[in-house]
Amino acid sequence: MSAISRFITSRWGLIVVGAVIGVLAPVLVKLGNPGNMGICMVCFDRDIAGALGLHRASVVQYIRPEIIGCLLGALVAALSFREFKPRTGSAPLVRFFLGMLAVFGALVFLGCPWRSYLRLSGGDWNAIPGIIGLVAGIGIGILFLKAGFSLGRSRPAPKAMGWVMPVVMVILLVMLIAAPQFGRDANGNPTGPIFFSTTGPGSQHAPLIIAIVVGLVIGFLAQRSRFCTVGAVRDAILLKDSRLLYGVLALIVAAFFTNLTLGQFTPGFEKQPVAHTDTLWNFGGMVLAGLAFTLAGGCPGRQLFLAGEGDGDAAMFVSGMIVGAGFAHNFSIASSTSGTGAFGPVTVIVGVVICIIIGLTMREPKGA
Repeated sequence: MSAISRFITSRWGLIVVGAVIGVLAPVLVKLGNPGNMGICMVCFDRDIAGALGLHRASVVQYIRPEIIGCLLGALVAALSFREFKPRTGSAPLVRFFLGMLAVFGALVFLGCPWRSYLRLSGGDWNAIPGIIGLVAGIGIGILFLKAGFSLGRSRPAPKAMGWVMPVVMVILLVMLIAAPQFGRDANGNPTGPIFFSTTGPGSQHAPLIIAIVVGLVIGFLAQRSRFCTVGAVRDAILLKDSRLLYGVLALIVAAFFTNLTLGQFTPGFEKQPVAHTDTLWNFGGMVLAGLAFTLAGGCPGRQLFLAGEGDGDAAMFVSGMIVGAGFAHNFSIASSTSGTGAFGPVTVIVGVVICIIIGLTMREPKGA
């Protein structure tokens, strides 16, 4: 391992990575991204799902270049340091459904673990019950890990498989730039197959070049450092290893001071951007998300970066998140600024039960 690699995975290296993310995310907000949403892996996957027509919530449809950049940045890092190792076989179908369940919970809260910390740093106190729920969900997941939970081992796969998700991201980038409109609505106006919001959060975005460059930087650094917002809490509790946690704390502190500097710190519960004030389901949604992410082995960002390394199982989880985001809006699971969706609370309860069943029943076969 090179000196740079040793540093970037050390406590100080992770602090630097967390601080860089904490500065870049609010800057993206200043440049056009939705409030307290400089980087949100779940919300951005939701926007991509909408852009692809998987849901028709017209205010959240946009192919987010940050997601594309993050995966391709992780790919560049993996190739540069000979860590591009295609692999699969670790319960990919279960991971797909865990991705869906994680998104259901996160969209009840309105944000992934990354955004929960960014919302806090922007003064949105509704993030507090969400973060508490996230820690509770991770804690439940740790109990299953201690009891022997495992999705099995992944195995080497053909090189071509590892390139599937990078190629998909390149195709998404082409569609973002070209914005093809092949279909026609009842009035003869061109529409689809790509849909872009003209109002709401989906219409708010930083300039394309800046957004993708920021994604590339974050993807590269996060892949090298193994940055993970869920792994930070898991490792601190399970392994008594706080290195990742220092990175998350650095993200929060850096984002707080950046928001202060840019005039974006607005403390309170009411009228926060893309948020609601239902404390119970802010907590409950993130319990489900934290539990699903822990069972899958990492936060949505970590899953994206692993997919950039050629991990087919992580790619299945990411795919599950995108599909799940479509379901969340089509079936009134996702929340809005006015409160929880009609079926959000019951979905959280059912989702937690399903995760518990998975946690109790999944074990690596003996002799595997």
